[in-house]
Amino acid sequence: MTIAIVGTRGVPARYGGFETFAEELGKRLAARGHRVIVYCRRPHPQPHYLGIRVVYLPAVRHKYFETLSHTALSTLHLLAKPPDVALYCNAANAAFLLGPRLLGVPVAINVDGLERRRRKWNRLARGWYRLSERLATLLANEVVSDAQTIARYYLERYGKATRFIPYGGEVGKVTSQGQLERLGLAPQSYFLYVSRMEPENNALLVRRAFEQVRTDLRLVMVGDAPYARRYIAQVRDTRDPRILFPGAIYGLGYQELQSHCYAYIHATEVGGTHPALVEAMGRGALVLYLDTPENAEVAADAGIPFRAEELAEKLRLALALAPAERLAYAERAMRRVREHYDWERITDAYERLFAELCRN
Repeated sequence: MTIAIVGTRGVPARYGGFETFAEELGKRLAARGHRVIVYCRRPHPQPHYLGIRVVYLPAVRHKYFETLSHTALSTLHLLAKPPDVALYCNAANAAFLLGPRLLGVPVAINVDGLERRRRKWNRLARGWYRLSERLATLLANEVVSDAQTIARYYLERYGKATRFIPYGGEVGKVTSQGQLERLGLAPQSYFLYVSRMEPENNALLVRRAFEQVRTDLRLVMVGDAPYARRYIAQVRDTRDPRILFPGAIYGLGYQELQSHCYAYIHATEVGGTHPALVEAMGRGALVLYLDTPENAEVAADAGIPFRAEELAEKLRLALALAPAERLAYAERAMRRVREHYDWERITDAYERLFAELCRN
């Protein structure tokens, strides 16, 4: 099959969950003999990456128009030489499904979480997301939800049964420590936070909670965001010398930080299955997670849940755990990823979905 993936920032994965998804799914489908096209917002020096054909198209660099403008151009490009099937990412892009459908191209859309709840959006943007949720249920051949919580939402609100396929993660620690050495860190000497630094990901909450905890461990806050300069400045406004802000880190360096942290803090409150949470669990990190239905669905008893007001208390609890208790959490976390979030089985599920859409 020729499979187009539309609506992400593209590959290599250098931003967030959808980009990681496009890379991990795309390279596996390509390795199985499919022709995979990923539309990208940044140019790549080669026409292929990990077996994926990369198509660069520009976008309007604006908080409210970047995704929509790029998806519009990607859809026009796709229509000129239609693939066998198209996978759109992000419910905001649902309106663009009409073009492929009119040409007879089957389309699926991964709606992600309830994006309209993100605090960064104004009323108009929230309204667009609400409309797009409805359009996704009307225009897509198949709606994909990455969390059972999101699947229930679409069923209860719109009467739409979705195809549940989660994100994935790799299992096992990486042994190298190059990124730790560059940051002056030792294994097990730091708490780790990784996310786009936007209000609904609660970086400021994490920083303030850590400042209340007496410990020699450090807090490494990894991440950036293109349209959140004011919020990022607020997060970085601290005099605590234990807190480190290295910016965005990807690839092996990111994997090293997850593999060797004392504990990983996941504080995201909006979305479905968060890749960073799955990845930290797969690396065997002790995970503290904000107690939302979506996060609890992923972590279950393999992590320590917290409410916003009790994060400092839970950080102290994590510091007091005996080595055997930390090991038990790590083993449960890796087992959950192995059993529920394996990339090969997720690729199997998407491959079956695309084959079904092409036959119908």
